[in-house]
Order: sequence, then structure tokens, then C-alpha cells
Amino acid sequence: MLVENAVRPSDEQIKSFFANAGTDQDGPVVMVNLLKFHERAAYPDGRDADISGQEAYMRYGIEVSKLLTKVGGRMVFAAVIDGLMLGKCEELWDQIALVEYPSRAALMEMVMSSEYHAIEFHREAGLAGQLNIGTRVPV
Repeated sequence: MLVENAVRPSDEQIKSFFANAGTDQDGPVVMVNLLKFHERAAYPDGRDADISGQEAYMRYGIEVSKLLTKVGGRMVFAAVIDGLMLGKCEELWDQIALVEYPSRAALMEMVMSSEYHAIEFHREAGLAGQLNIGTRVPV
């Protein structure tokens, strides 16, 4: 199994993930976010180089939580990852966050908004990479 952290999805991933957004097959989705932070924030303009990647990401987290509420979403769970009991991977992620959205359409609405685009630079400055795994309850 290949595991590859990324900061942005490919066009193919976006198209596939949002294929049913806004259709009668769309429904609640919980995003599993496995987060790996830069040791130091990596803002393109060099600002705040003395803060950690996690601190930069938390700036994003504070603001994105407001946007989550606007689209009917919510933070379900967040925690520091502190060990691997089963399986193998080269390097563990730093944190996990479970975020629930009422639908993929709501998630798309949030990430396409101008408010989201205004804050995502904190996310990118903080993240070395992540996995986003979309989940839904089977019907």
C-alpha cells in the first residue's frame, strides 16, 4: 500500500471525490484528517518563521471552524497521535481530526468560498502533508 502525504488534492481526486455532490446520493461525510506539520511555519513571504507549523495550522483551524458552522459542519474529534499499535509506516502523522459535513456539497461550498481562500495560506504554511479520507455511513 502506497501512502503519500499531500497538501493539495489533484484535479482527478477532486473530480472523483465530489462526483456525487449535490445529487440524491450525497449525504453526511466525515473527513478523517491525518496531519503532518512542518517543524517551522513555511509562509511563502517568510513571515513568522519562528513559530511551529502546528501553530500556523492552528491559525487556520480557528478560522475554518467558523466556516464549518456556516455550512452546517462540526469538529467531531481531534487528538495528538502518540503511537502505532498495528501495522507499519515510515513516519507517523502528528495529529488526527475528524470533521463532519452535512454533505459533500457543503464541503465543496466551504472550500470554494472566498472566506476559505483567505485563510488557507495558514494551512499550507503549517502542513508538511496530510491524508484526507472521506467516510460515510453505509445505507
